Amino acid sequence: MNTIHARQAVLSDLDALAPLFDDYRQFYGRTAHVPAARAFLLDRFNHGESTLFIANEGNAAVGFIQLYPSFSSVSLARTFILNDLFVQECARRKGVASKLLLAAVEFANTLGAIRVSLSTATNNEAAQKLYKSAGWQQDKQFFVYHFALPTT
Repeated sequence: MNTIHARQAVLSDLDALAPLFDDYRQFYGRTAHVPAARAFLLDRFNHGESTLFIANEGNAAVGFIQLYPSFSSVSLARTFILNDLFVQECARRKGVASKLLLAAVEFANTLGAIRVSLSTATNNEAAQKLYKSAGWQQDKQFFVYHFALPTT
């Protein structure tokens, strides 16, 4: 029996999300800091700046996705940026990420968005395989560039 469920997160999920978000940051080489992770997520909730989805296996939080709203000026339409996706190692290969991706796409669709976009590391082959199997297509039209601003 599959006990994995994904749903839109609410503020009362913050304490379950914070350690997951901190693990996600550590996956990308950042230092552990659960209070900072919690404060960051609380700011997103308080300002309506993102939408989070949480996945539970039974009663345990095992993954999340975070979407940021955006817009296409050319298409005159809403879009979303899937910025963060994380599943605890103990819950991987159980369909958690697939359920989170589906929840995110369904959410964007209900709001009339024309697309959800994401980026992943060029060497993250497991994620690339997941996205392709879920119907996502690699962009062949645009290169992505970044301009790093100095931090204080």
